[in-house]
Amino acid sequence: MLRTPTSARGKARLAAAAVGASAALIAALGTSGSAQAAPAPVRHGVMPTVAGAAQFRAQAAHDTATAAAATGPETLSYGGGIDGIGVMDQHPKVYVIFYGSQWGTQSKDANGNLTFSNDPQKGAATAQMLFKGVGTGGESWSGTMTQYCDGSLVKTGATSCPSGAAHVPYPTGGVFAGAWYDNSAKSPSAASGHQLGEEALKAAKHFGNTTAASNRGAYYVILSPHGTNPDHYQGQYCAWHDYNGDTTLTGGAVASTVGDFAFSNQPYNMDSGAGCGVNFLNSGSKGTLDGWTMTLGHEYSETITDQNPAGGWTNNTGSSYNGQENADECAWLKGVTGGAGNIKFANGTYTFQGSWSNDTNVCALTHAAVK
Repeated sequence: MLRTPTSARGKARLAAAAVGASAALIAALGTSGSAQAAPAPVRHGVMPTVAGAAQFRAQAAHDTATAAAATGPETLSYGGGIDGIGVMDQHPKVYVIFYGSQWGTQSKDANGNLTFSNDPQKGAATAQMLFKGVGTGGESWSGTMTQYCDGSLVKTGATSCPSGAAHVPYPTGGVFAGAWYDNSAKSPSAASGHQLGEEALKAAKHFGNTTAASNRGAYYVILSPHGTNPDHYQGQYCAWHDYNGDTTLTGGAVASTVGDFAFSNQPYNMDSGAGCGVNFLNSGSKGTLDGWTMTLGHEYSETITDQNPAGGWTNNTGSSYNGQENADECAWLKGVTGGAGNIKFANGTYTFQGSWSNDTNVCALTHAAVK
């Protein structure tokens, strides 16, 4: 979710699911972990800042010690789907969109990645290579998400998948489906959620995904340029994901002629420094993009397990984690089980966080694929 504090990861739509005390706390936390005078609205898929996540966990530890739950306090359950969509139960197609002419002059590198003159931290090529690498080299980071499912066989409130249910598949061979530089105009200095959704709709049409069927497995990552503040993320969160029909998007839901579509707000969050994970795990220049790749992975893992939030898998235990998604529950952890680590793909090594695993009841950085 990665949007207000440091432990929410998607983009919660308040109309779809009640958000508990954990979300309220997260919404009140900024980069410093202190209360904000006017916090951004909470959404599923919001990835919090590093400090926000730490403060949330301190409160959650207290709550867990004083309250009992029928399941574990971090157990995820199925939301029943929205418009018939729960998880991304087909091979994901990830489209990377560079939003706005402020990215500068476009070139290509030796690997065919789009590169830009106004990309001081070289995040553009890394984002493309990351999605090309998911599901390659025998990596097991993707395995955790394959335990989640949707469809008519899965009851609302289920905490495990019945035999025959449609699971998130292991993404063999990569998920990258294309990159596009939309330099037709400048990106707004602080694009609203609605404007980001409109850009995703424009991208869907650009890539020829003009039906609900073609968008069932599509995910549009909207990368705003250096120096912008999309959806006023600075000091509030690091990224979020959502779908066009969310009425809590700033500026309102996005009307679609191509069916429901999933997208994310990926700010140039290196501009936020350590608050959004610069050098979170690795030191020096090797760690400049730690938070960049962690947020990209965070929102991707939440999109495929909760495509139309909160119709997929979220926390409904009533605990401090209530309303969170799989990656939210494991955001900005290190030095513990399921904490951040460097994951090797066939085309390189990337810093990722873990994801909540119902079947092992723990945050997991790696997990065998569930067939």
